[in-house]
Amino acid sequence: MFLAQEIIRNKRDGKALSTEEIQFFVKGITDNSVSEGQIAALGMAVYFNDMNMDERIALTEAMRDSGTVLDWQSLGLDGPVIDKHSTGGVGDVISLMLGPMAAACGGYVPMISGRGLGHTGGTLDKFDAIPGYRTEPDSALFRKVVKEVGVAIIGQTGDLVPADKRFYAIRDNTATVESISLITASILSKKLAAGLDALVMDVKVGSGAFMPSYDASEALARSITAVANGAGTKTTALLTDMNQVLASSAGNGVEVKEAIDFLTGRYRNPRLHEITLGLCAEMLQLGGLADDEAQARAKLQQVLDNGKAAEVFGRMVSGLGGPTDFVENYANYLPQAQIIRPVYADVSGFAHSMDTRELGLAVVTLGGGRRKPGDALDYSVGLSQVCALGDELGSDKPLAFIHAQSEDAFAEAADAVKRAVHVADTKPEKTPEIYRHIRAGDL
Repeated sequence: MFLAQEIIRNKRDGKALSTEEIQFFVKGITDNSVSEGQIAALGMAVYFNDMNMDERIALTEAMRDSGTVLDWQSLGLDGPVIDKHSTGGVGDVISLMLGPMAAACGGYVPMISGRGLGHTGGTLDKFDAIPGYRTEPDSALFRKVVKEVGVAIIGQTGDLVPADKRFYAIRDNTATVESISLITASILSKKLAAGLDALVMDVKVGSGAFMPSYDASEALARSITAVANGAGTKTTALLTDMNQVLASSAGNGVEVKEAIDFLTGRYRNPRLHEITLGLCAEMLQLGGLADDEAQARAKLQQVLDNGKAAEVFGRMVSGLGGPTDFVENYANYLPQAQIIRPVYADVSGFAHSMDTRELGLAVVTLGGGRRKPGDALDYSVGLSQVCALGDELGSDKPLAFIHAQSEDAFAEAADAVKRAVHVADTKPEKTPEIYRHIRAGDL
């Protein structure tokens, strides 16, 4: 028999908790036998004294098992169940292309995504821009679409990882979110509850990233890779660049448009293309669908070029309640802002650096993101044709196009965009799109 206060005391005093202590405490989080104050106290004790890798694995597994863990065996799938998760960024539209691309190559992708908060956009918010698309289908429809189409991108259902919902809300209110141990368990408990064979983690680095420094991003990537593999799910983490907007757009409807343009070949932002292929190639290799990166990239490029990935995206949208002709006629369905106009730099020169977080907040100010949970969104607003670092800016090349609903909103966003992009006489040094892979064998 354990006591919650003794478990808190042990962690407060810097001791390692046993698997049984962690399981007891997580059960108490789930059934409310542990109080909010006790959860906050343990969160603070972990924040200051951290957890070793065995503790992190035990916490992740206990939280994963606090609700339903999906099992795909009964569906008789003829390929691996694989997924990707990102720590979030600005213009990070990768999931919309990556899921269909992986499915078109023979994988099954039951992607459970989240909504945006702060400066980062949420994958579910992008799908909410599509009329009729059900981001919260019942379990039967979710499984049907995964089996028949190969991919379904939806929100967290009520019976998945209830411990994390309660724990995260308390951490958010008690300044204990920024603990790598707790972030690892929060991210992975939700992903591993999806019953995956393999997972690829996209950990962002740079001015628009969740983590404050390269070292912190690498520490999180190492923690996630070690814990997920320790919990029995083959996982690789990629450290990818977020020192500029990832796609050419940021906002909900405008990113959906960019995703379709990417899938159909109308336009593929080079940085977005490189990171999407890098993440997806790792998924195919972990899932046994490709022998090496070259073969994986060739397969992915083929399903882009022959239209199969775009077809899968269209079938997923219609399967989850959206229009049957969405890929072909998305302009008829996506909302459009009242004002769509360029904003120019005050001086000519090269885009030298970018406060990516500030650009994400500009989208929030326009109404495309949340200041607090529950805020209603305007799916039509945002930024498009955002400049890339190294672009030469002048009267014929704007910083971005702003999609706004009023002149005041446009002016406020224009000021933010001009503040966020530093213009200089010289081009910046080019940085890699993918800094490094962290695989199980590297730990």
